[in-house]
Amino acid sequence: MHKSQPRRLLLILVTLLAALLSACATTREGASGACPAPASCPVCPQCAAGAAVPPATASKPLQAARWSDLPGWSEDDLAAAWPAFLQSCRALSSRPQWPQWQAVCAEARTLNGPTTAAVRRFFESRFQPWLMTNPDGTTKGLVTGYYEPLLRGSRTRGKPYLSPVLGVPADLLTIDLGTVLPDLKNLRLRGRLQGGKVVPYFSRAEISSHEQDYADRTLLYVDDPVELFFLQVQGSGRVRLPDGSTVRLAYADQNGHPYQSIGRLLVERGELTLDQASMPGIKQWARANPSRVNELLNANPSYVFFREQPFKGNEGDGPSGALGVPLTPERSIAVDARYLPLGAPVFLSTSQPDSATALRRLVVAQDTGGAIRGVVRADFFWGFGAQAGSQAGRMKQQGQMWVLLPPGAAPK
Repeated sequence: MHKSQPRRLLLILVTLLAALLSACATTREGASGACPAPASCPVCPQCAAGAAVPPATASKPLQAARWSDLPGWSEDDLAAAWPAFLQSCRALSSRPQWPQWQAVCAEARTLNGPTTAAVRRFFESRFQPWLMTNPDGTTKGLVTGYYEPLLRGSRTRGKPYLSPVLGVPADLLTIDLGTVLPDLKNLRLRGRLQGGKVVPYFSRAEISSHEQDYADRTLLYVDDPVELFFLQVQGSGRVRLPDGSTVRLAYADQNGHPYQSIGRLLVERGELTLDQASMPGIKQWARANPSRVNELLNANPSYVFFREQPFKGNEGDGPSGALGVPLTPERSIAVDARYLPLGAPVFLSTSQPDSATALRRLVVAQDTGGAIRGVVRADFFWGFGAQAGSQAGRMKQQGQMWVLLPPGAAPK
């Protein structure tokens, strides 16, 4: 056999597998969507940065634009986005393969508390706006919201703290296919070893029914399984302990199964209307049907594992996103990193939750999520607490996005 044939066969096999399974869940799952996947999903790959290739006739995801094309650019308080941009520069400046970002970030650090006018001059002189465009040529897409919730918990198990928050299990395998084939960069398979073979990792129902097997991986216990479920959907959150101290939890890994929307399931069963199938609506259903909660939650086979993250006690400090820097409330978004580089400023034109009131502002792409897929697709970070949760749970708007890139940083 020719020496290139094994590699070609491997590529074919893995590509076929990826094509069948490319919709499985990834990092923060996303509160308002689901990755569709085959019902019998084997060892599932990550899909946030998969190797999907758009049709040859598809529109390019970036179309050159003018500053005058950005509705509300001249009205936004751009200085409010400056701290978020400087956070991105912390990550971007450490990447020598991106010299264009290093140059603009070095200049940005010389501006001390710039005014909105100064920030506008900086971006207009150092960046080029590009309109995000779907493969079919349209320029509008879904904008949802997420937030950092607060739960009540304890280091020890005992009423009312009975629901365990799990760290990454020792037997969970994460296989980075990019180490085998560069074309599959960031595509990961998850599973476990059984008899010398890699098989799917346990589903949510299986993990929940054998919680005693994960005692050595339990970080905390919380008092509400539904709140824990939504913590997994959001991907990060805080837990208030009985002594008044706070622990921050961040996404660590996932079991490889596809995310299934329990809200959609309740709609299909006729138990909620489409308008009611929001996070508040699902929580209200759970309070009215306590004996059926576990059955409903287990309908989503995906399960997220956490790690503890330092919490400095500042209520305004956001959790770290996929870029590795703290998120800024109402100025950070999650995107599909296949089409939009993490760290880049983005001008977002959408509307307030359940409203036609315009929401047009400069934000920064600093996170990803399993349900955040597509060119024109964003998840708007509302911040911490109940009010942020109310906004996030109701947000399902249409919007447009312009990514701002330094000259030479746009794809050819």
